[in-house]
Amino acid sequence: MVSSKVTWFGGMQFVGTDSSKHSVVISSQDEDNGTGMRPLDMLLVALAGCTAMGVVHMLQQKRQDLLDFEINISGEQEDEPPRCFNRIHIEYVAKGRGIKEKALTDAIKLSLEKYCSVSATIEGRAEITTSYQIIEV
Repeated sequence: MVSSKVTWFGGMQFVGTDSSKHSVVISSQDEDNGTGMRPLDMLLVALAGCTAMGVVHMLQQKRQDLLDFEINISGEQEDEPPRCFNRIHIEYVAKGRGIKEKALTDAIKLSLEKYCSVSATIEGRAEITTSYQIIEV
């Protein structure tokens, strides 16, 4: 079982701590409480981080010369509360030498459809689209 804890520190500021004692500051984004991430932004970061781990791992297994990797992620929210995401777009940016397009697209597909528990949790609620860039360095 996975477990975490969120502790209130006054105002709209909290600290989330996971079972390994790693912490992150969570807050609203008004002028009194802008020190942490908004919970909905954390969901995007969780999705990006989850799929990034899978993609990087698979590219390394395929012996791709990956030198730098980043994900840009954005989400469109519904107009009415609870303002859930209805669309999320993930852009993968792989920098390296001779990275094969098929290796990257296969890794993205497998990561999102098979290995990323965050995308599996979101699936059916928000449409997830992807794009990618391969930058030769």
